[in-house]
Amino acid sequence: MRISARRVFLGGGFSPATVSVSDGTIAAIAPFDDDADIVLPDTQVLLPGLVDTHVHLNEPGRTHWEGFATGTAAAAAGGVTTVVDMPLNSLPVTTSVEALDAKRAATSGQLAVDLAYWGGVVPQNLGSLRPLLAAGAVGVKCFLAPSGIDEFDHLSFPELEQALEELAEVDGLLIAHAELEAHLSEASGPVFSDFVASRPPVAEVEAIRAVIAAARRTGARAHIVHVSAAEALDLVREAKADGVRITIETCPHYLSLRAEEVPDGDGRFKCCPPIRDTANQDALWAGVLDGTIDAIVSDHSPATLELKAGPDLGTAWGGIAGVQTGLTAVWTEARRRGIPLEAILPLFTTGPAALVRLEDRGLITVGAPAHFAVFEPDLEHTLEENTLEYRTKISPWHGARMHGLVDSTYLHGELIYTRAAGLTSRLGREVLAAANPARLDLDEEQAA
Repeated sequence: MRISARRVFLGGGFSPATVSVSDGTIAAIAPFDDDADIVLPDTQVLLPGLVDTHVHLNEPGRTHWEGFATGTAAAAAGGVTTVVDMPLNSLPVTTSVEALDAKRAATSGQLAVDLAYWGGVVPQNLGSLRPLLAAGAVGVKCFLAPSGIDEFDHLSFPELEQALEELAEVDGLLIAHAELEAHLSEASGPVFSDFVASRPPVAEVEAIRAVIAAARRTGARAHIVHVSAAEALDLVREAKADGVRITIETCPHYLSLRAEEVPDGDGRFKCCPPIRDTANQDALWAGVLDGTIDAIVSDHSPATLELKAGPDLGTAWGGIAGVQTGLTAVWTEARRRGIPLEAILPLFTTGPAALVRLEDRGLITVGAPAHFAVFEPDLEHTLEENTLEYRTKISPWHGARMHGLVDSTYLHGELIYTRAAGLTSRLGREVLAAANPARLDLDEEQAA
């Protein structure tokens, strides 16, 4: 197959090109050819398949919230061709090899896109993280405040340091939900500003400060998930300049939704940490543009309508469904700000791919998997919930006027989704971190 477009995302910018595919990989990149098998109209751009390293698919155990079938279909509809599944809110949580095996077994025949796995680190499995990495997890996740799920306990500061020391021995990656319980308060009632006040920026800033300090002392790799508080960015800038192995991500809801515009009593907008105000959002965008923020990922954390419904924001589930709408939401806001599409694309592609050392993902280059998203950046539309592939079809962007929509998605060179027909194939594969140093060490020990 040869696919041509006037705008192909290559080397950080758009160029006319023809991309040839053979046996599921990119075989060649040549000048634009209007006799190619597929020629995109000038309104469309050819992007590498997006990479989303923060997705809760909840299976097994809470498949009525979301599952591999619906969640990966939604990813395909959003142009995402590789997702990394979080270790909660599934049952069992992925804190052991046995739990990872159960999750892997549940994927059979269900994957619309490629899938990798995070493991989890809790107080109970400290000292036993290497087997999870050796079994193929790309890294392990911890919480520094209660997770909201009884099965997944959070770490104290000494336990955080212990986990990082263990991971440093095998160059493993720790990702952290960075809020501190000491700075959090209970929220109840419908007023959104009250909920935001219950999780102030200082809770994030001090947690991120602690992770940076522990990463500095241990030399381990650490990553902060879903950064919402822009006050933390200077800490990260300083740490990176000092050589601390720290990376951070933010999410589409923080870059496109503003607290002062969120209606009261609507659980669709509740997430932890919370959506903050316009000034905070402006500072987050500065972090996107100056390279402080390494990735934009969805933190797709769906639940049932009953759990998300208000009006009490204290009891509503704290998570936003966004794997299908991430690029559209962020591009709509970037366009409003006069930011070009090519400025945000690395944070949806090579940024998250590098985090999990899947460097052949998120770019169009010879030898890479032939994963593509065909995107129509100037298409204006209203998001309707009936177009969502989620198990529970709710979204904080419902009814919003947006720009940009995925027209079609290719996985391993095969067309798997079109806007007209929906999902047409389930060709997703597992992606295991088989080259992880911990796996090699463990194999040698078992052989001995």
